[in-house]
Amino acid sequence: MLDRVVGLGTAALLLVGGSHAVAQEEATPDHVRQSRYVQVRDGTRLAVNIYRPASGGKAVAERRPTIFVFTPYRARFRDDKGKLVEAALSDGLALRSLLRAGYVVAVADIRGKGASFGHRRGFQDRTEARDGYDLIQWLARQPYSTGKVGMIGCSYLGGATFHTASTAPPALKAVFIGASDIDKYAFVRNGGITAQFNTRPDEPASVDLASIPVDADRTGAELRRAVAEHGRNTPMGPLWYGMPYRDSVSSFTGNAFWDEAGVYKYLPAIRNAGIATYFWGNWHDEPTAQTLFGAASLDGKFLAGPGDHCVPPPGFDFTGEVTRYFDHYLKGVDNGIEKAPRATYWVEGLDGAGRYVRSDQLPGIAARPLPWFLGDARGGVVRAGKDGSFGAAPGAEGRDAFTVDYDLPPADYFAFWPKPMGEHGLSYTSNALSAPMTLIGFPVARLTVTASDPDADLFVYLDQVQSDGKAEVIAFGRLKLAQRKPAQAPYANFGLPWQSGLSKDAMGLAPDEAAPVSIALTPVSRVVPAGARLRFTVAGADPRQRNLKDIRRDPAPRITVLRGGSDPSRIELPLVR
Repeated sequence: MLDRVVGLGTAALLLVGGSHAVAQEEATPDHVRQSRYVQVRDGTRLAVNIYRPASGGKAVAERRPTIFVFTPYRARFRDDKGKLVEAALSDGLALRSLLRAGYVVAVADIRGKGASFGHRRGFQDRTEARDGYDLIQWLARQPYSTGKVGMIGCSYLGGATFHTASTAPPALKAVFIGASDIDKYAFVRNGGITAQFNTRPDEPASVDLASIPVDADRTGAELRRAVAEHGRNTPMGPLWYGMPYRDSVSSFTGNAFWDEAGVYKYLPAIRNAGIATYFWGNWHDEPTAQTLFGAASLDGKFLAGPGDHCVPPPGFDFTGEVTRYFDHYLKGVDNGIEKAPRATYWVEGLDGAGRYVRSDQLPGIAARPLPWFLGDARGGVVRAGKDGSFGAAPGAEGRDAFTVDYDLPPADYFAFWPKPMGEHGLSYTSNALSAPMTLIGFPVARLTVTASDPDADLFVYLDQVQSDGKAEVIAFGRLKLAQRKPAQAPYANFGLPWQSGLSKDAMGLAPDEAAPVSIALTPVSRVVPAGARLRFTVAGADPRQRNLKDIRRDPAPRITVLRGGSDPSRIELPLVR
């Protein structure tokens, strides 16, 4: 992922694909570092950097538990200004605090990336998962190790953590998983549509060549040989684009790769191994739904902050929480964290500004669905630029149509969250709320639609509109109409609508066929204040679709939303009293 620099006092914090690394200005005396190649079961050599607590510049003698991080974003490298960047010496994943708390911290480059040899067959495939197993067991055998290992990561690193846990290494006792999916297909091709950062272009070789060679590779010759092997990596975007259905066979991997990359298929191995799980997401981040499903499926703890992708929750002792968690499961410290409330999460707008709440239930469990219905526009039909009504009473029967708008403003390179789409589809807006409304959980859109194209895409957005007119998307979802057939999710998903994505379940929409569709939106946790309005938007394209030029249809599809009648189009809001 793209690196971006954020000011932090006198240092610079470098966000690297969901993991945080810090540009070190000077050596610190409280640890010693070594790096080397470790050979995994198929003979591939992976670069591992090991940081051990030290006193007086010498590594402590007693054995310590180990925290392992598996990254595609380089454990150590020099940035474009020549500064040394080390993932282990930042607290974005609490690694710096864990090192100070007496843990050995090990960061390895996955095969096909950084200074490691080999090439990527897929992304978070079983080869990579077994690599994680081998490295954990190797770390547990080292003379500085107690034999107990924990693993932490966010974004891709969270997925690497989740998949490694699914191989159940005997030494792995606890994992802390951030912003990762339990179901790769339902995340990357949610509703059958690719529409986020997973389809970004692959990095050039120069990125990996900026990695720091392992200690023994003084000339960098081994690094250059390793990076040459990366030229055989499977390209990420084409891999995902080439598998439209859950059972599609990839031309790159030769199998139904969505199944292989779906960690939900391996949950029994994690349960049977007794690995402790803690899941972390932020409300302003699309993977949080999948993070909640992981926590629900494995009875794990859950944390959610108000921020964006992999940003440590502000106003919360994140490093302390991570340290206490591993202290209990790796050091045996009786600090009560296993008895603490299961979920800690931010509620936006609570008590006016927002605050964290703690609960024995995951957010959304206590919500009840409150249907709000789509209604006609004041004085006429709903169309782009003329909102319909939105509220608790069913509106008059009617039909609202729009033509899909492909001429959309470009999205940010990493668009983890969409911008309001009211100008690019149909919108329905409520009156100003007379009292605050607490929404915690998953909104669900239940619509009846027709389309001129049998395979049209549908995007839905729930906005909060302030009294001054400023709008923000608070939840969103998407569905390819041909994949609307409902199915039962093979993991805990709060009973939300779920589509199989199987080729046999595809149902093209016949001309003028009125089809019911159900779409689970991303979860929300907020108090919508009195005076604000809620807006619901339906569109047929989204700026975050990187392949819009390729999938654009001529003529553009015409989509009609039916409202009123016996089964009125509506949104079920997750109301908490």
